[in-house]
Amino acid sequence: MPSPTSAPDDDSIVSGPGGAIQLIAPGGQVDREALFALYDSSGEFDDDHPVSVTFELTRDLEKRLDRYLVDRVPFLSRTQLQRLIDEEAVTVNGRIPKASTKLRKGDRVVATLPPPPSSEIPPEDIPVEVLYEDDELIVVNKQPGLIVHPARSHKTGTLINALAWHFRHRSGGQLSSVGKDIARPGVVHRLDKLTSGVMVVAKSDTAHWRLAKQFEHRQTGKRYLALVHGRMEPEADLIDLPLGKHPTIKEKYAVRHDETGKPSRTVYRVIEEYENASLVELELLTGRTHQIRVHLSHLGYPIVGDDLYGGKHSSEADFGGMATEPFLCRQALHATMLAFRHPITNEPMQFMAPLAADLHRAVRLLRAHRFVRALSAPGTVVPRPAE
Repeated sequence: MPSPTSAPDDDSIVSGPGGAIQLIAPGGQVDREALFALYDSSGEFDDDHPVSVTFELTRDLEKRLDRYLVDRVPFLSRTQLQRLIDEEAVTVNGRIPKASTKLRKGDRVVATLPPPPSSEIPPEDIPVEVLYEDDELIVVNKQPGLIVHPARSHKTGTLINALAWHFRHRSGGQLSSVGKDIARPGVVHRLDKLTSGVMVVAKSDTAHWRLAKQFEHRQTGKRYLALVHGRMEPEADLIDLPLGKHPTIKEKYAVRHDETGKPSRTVYRVIEEYENASLVELELLTGRTHQIRVHLSHLGYPIVGDDLYGGKHSSEADFGGMATEPFLCRQALHATMLAFRHPITNEPMQFMAPLAADLHRAVRLLRAHRFVRALSAPGTVVPRPAE
């Protein structure tokens, strides 16, 4: 296998994501550390758009596709790249190839590259609520404040550390080896640190790639509940506003009507109204970073507790209770429902995650002291929180 600094012996044109972080190193190879940085920097690559790299051949090669990719992606073994090809994460001229496909002049190869592992994952005894588990996957109800996966600044205290401990001491399973070799272990989609709710994590390689493909091709169903400031009008609508990085604030996203904006669509339905707040069900039709938070803030209904996008931290007194110290100091957003097809059996699966304790407490107080009415918006599938 060539070293990461050596140049392959052909004249391919190589392109990938650019900007502040250049993915392609001199010589036309994918830079492993740059791939780390792209995924760790700001979540720029979301559920709908994993990182992909394009190779365009400028002369004929007497070389199989898998051997060509070994030269271009030197930190992956030939076996790992063959798995990538088998799971249809590589195309040649827009078609699904075989590992043995011979490349010719003018061929255009596009490879999807999930993030490499941050480091060895130490198991940690962190509580995790399991909604479902089998040999291929695990579905959990993530608590607020828990980061999904390790990154450069967070090596421990994550959901993946918790699952590593769970598999070792409780279920006897393991994170997918895709995670060990070329991706954060088992992670096929993410929730923000402060967002609670349902997530699926892969336990086998095949499950990992097939679940990731469902997210990429928008074949999953995702519903959320959010508590927002104000009485939303109209009671149900489609938010169709493009999103991109905020022009001046690194950690934020914004509605962008320029070339940086990506199509972003969210359906919302108000299911309960209070004196100065609304409980809203949201259906994601795309999976952009911070999509719900930005869309609601742009309409003038920021999520309670989401101070990054105009929401305010709240105490029980704000909802009619007695205590004045803040207790809802994170975005009041919960991933309530996730639907997908089982990656092995193709069976339709749907999971509901009960509200986190802080958000459930806020809803109970509002019902007791600020309640206006309940609505039966057409299309609602998320049940109202229990009393």
